Amino acid sequence: MSSPLTAKAKLKKLSGWGRYPVQTCQVYSPRSEGEILQLLQRGLPLIARGNGRAYGDSALNREATLQMKHFNRLLGFNPQTGQLIAEAGVLLAEILDIFVPRGWFPLITPGTKFVTVGGMIAADVHGKNHHKEGSFLNSVDWLDLLTAEGQVYRCSRSENRDLFYWTVGGMGLTGVILRAAFRLRPIETAWIRQTIHIAKNLDEALDLFEAFEAVTYSVAWIDCLAGGAHLGRSVVMLGEHATREELPAEYRQTPLQIPQRRKVSIPLDFPNGALNALTVRAFNQLYFLKSQRKAGQSLVDWETFFYPLDGLLGWNRIYGRRGFVQFQCVLPLARAREGLAALLHCTSAAGAGSFLAVLKKLGHSQGYFSFPMAGYTLAMDFPMSRRTLQVLDQLEEITLQHGGRFYLAKDSHLTPLRLRQSDARVESFVQARQTHCWAVNFASEQSRRLNL
Repeated sequence: MSSPLTAKAKLKKLSGWGRYPVQTCQVYSPRSEGEILQLLQRGLPLIARGNGRAYGDSALNREATLQMKHFNRLLGFNPQTGQLIAEAGVLLAEILDIFVPRGWFPLITPGTKFVTVGGMIAADVHGKNHHKEGSFLNSVDWLDLLTAEGQVYRCSRSENRDLFYWTVGGMGLTGVILRAAFRLRPIETAWIRQTIHIAKNLDEALDLFEAFEAVTYSVAWIDCLAGGAHLGRSVVMLGEHATREELPAEYRQTPLQIPQRRKVSIPLDFPNGALNALTVRAFNQLYFLKSQRKAGQSLVDWETFFYPLDGLLGWNRIYGRRGFVQFQCVLPLARAREGLAALLHCTSAAGAGSFLAVLKKLGHSQGYFSFPMAGYTLAMDFPMSRRTLQVLDQLEEITLQHGGRFYLAKDSHLTPLRLRQSDARVESFVQARQTHCWAVNFASEQSRRLNL
């Protein structure tokens, strides 16, 4: 007779950050590797969950969702190399709070700091510097993975190499990431030298990305409701870590400190429909005018530059109780201009303006199943509705027509066929999951929906 489970399950309704879909899940909160091993020995298919910041259903499993919040220790730091060893449940926000005042910053960071180390590895997150410095994979030296047979493997570029490259970007479907070693970069200050350029249309925006390819950080906000000659009008933001000499005199004595800002919280759900073509158009116009006034160079703190939405706690409530979906694709360089124009034409014509539309340039990726490829990635949020689902169908078809692929960390809508049409690597990933028995023990609602 098997022993009773140490980690007890709680029945909870869970969702991703988009709050769609919602799934009732058996949630376990293990405190040790032994407790996770117990679950594996019971044959429960499970998925690890960090802070729930994947947008859709990639960190949901109705039978066994592992909440990794108790794996939250920092285990070591080497100030000569910048290598940090941390458990999978450590939040990026905690790392920043500790290490920025000591002169260190993540080599790669996504657009929110409320993600875990395990989540960043599983999604192989990318940031505003992918065109120069790659995805999170490029900063990871090794990781420890608990696999289907109950063994913990140290995985790196030289040890269990294939398992390493399938896991980084593998959406938690190869095993449970326990801990990892990854590198931080030294910084002189907590400030970013930011330059804002205004692009009147998509062509101007892409020309700016190409002209400033040598800049470390680049990102554009796009007004996806603008049409005609202004299709794709954008605010392009470039950034470099500021040196101490570049700071005003009053900041030079404490270059690694930034002013404390009061966080604003969204305490209640907005009414369904509050974000519509009219309100989004008004917001976009105000944002564009405000950005025009700020055009040029300035100093901004690291929180403002990298994590602007984190200052608005619970911002996903703006979309109402039905939640929202995010569409994110990457288009290859050769097809990007025409493909992006087609995507923006589609959203503009449908009046389905995105409150948040972000454009970035990406470089090549080393991961076996990582999202990025050399090209441009466009991300757009839409309030959940039947009409939105129709628009997503159109956007996905346009992406396929232009040789693009989709980001699973943001997906809640793809079909198995479209995923396979977009990415020839899918069948290799499925084969690896079957060969190594990963498919038996590790599954998410997304992997089931997409037949992974």
